[in-house]
Amino acid sequence: MIRSLTVLFVLALLACVFSLAVGSVTVTPAALWQVITGHEEGLNRTLLLDLRLPRTVSAFAAGGLLAVAGALMQVLLRNPLADPYVLGLSGGAATGALLAMLAGAGMVLVSGAAFAGALFATVLVFGLAHGTGSWTPSRLLLTGVVTAAGWGAAITLMLAVTPAHQLPGMLYWLMGDVSYARTPWPGLLVLTAAVIALIPLARSLNVLARGPMQAAALGVSVRPLEWTIYVLASLLTATAVTSVGSIGFVGLIVPHMLRLILGNDQRLILPASALAGGTLLVLADTLARTVIAPEQLPVGVITALLGVPTFLLLLYRSR
Repeated sequence: MIRSLTVLFVLALLACVFSLAVGSVTVTPAALWQVITGHEEGLNRTLLLDLRLPRTVSAFAAGGLLAVAGALMQVLLRNPLADPYVLGLSGGAATGALLAMLAGAGMVLVSGAAFAGALFATVLVFGLAHGTGSWTPSRLLLTGVVTAAGWGAAITLMLAVTPAHQLPGMLYWLMGDVSYARTPWPGLLVLTAAVIALIPLARSLNVLARGPMQAAALGVSVRPLEWTIYVLASLLTATAVTSVGSIGFVGLIVPHMLRLILGNDQRLILPASALAGGTLLVLADTLARTVIAPEQLPVGVITALLGVPTFLLLLYRSR
């Protein structure tokens, strides 16, 4: 367990260093070390600390948040192919963000509107799935899929009536874009706090993954634990979507691949998901800003290009 996490930590550190060094202007390892040690006060310092570092940290935090949320959703729904967006959270966040953009709000208000939209979508899906009785994983899943379709229709309507000069920013946000992330540390703090808070619950999550009846028979308080998972997964997804927009496949592929490699122990899967998800999104964002430099691609395009064939391969192998 310690060895696996150590390897993932080293890979994450190398990915972040690679992201800082590579770009339209390449920074040598010696210059990077000079900036880290505080001996460089010129252009390289501005480039690394003011531009690349916030973007790299934002990408790592968002990737880790989505991967941990995906691992939680797969336990909650007892479906290995569930992901953080399956309950329509990204649709609610996107609707809130696009409404703020239409109103001409700044990025701070856009982020706040996205977070509020994600939380509203969470409450809406849970309320509709609960109904007059109690919700089940299948009922929650179906309600989320239908609600996501409704959010998609609302987003399409807004894009259809949006003035042409506002469309590029909206489309980039919908496809996932890290270039506007300037406050990365709250996301990293939320990710760290979530992983620390989830470690004591890992044993109960292992039991819950086998089914609610077995978990209840073994003394697990099933309903409070499911509520905790749902609220935490929603909070993590909302935080990620608020900072970098809608980025797919990270929360689906990373936990699923880690389970194939490391097993099903949530004590290992949850911190490993945070490290591997952050590493994947950092590398994807580095590729997005260098493949056609000086132009940039939305990072959501890169994750989709990587995620679609990987998903189909996993689906074929699990038939």
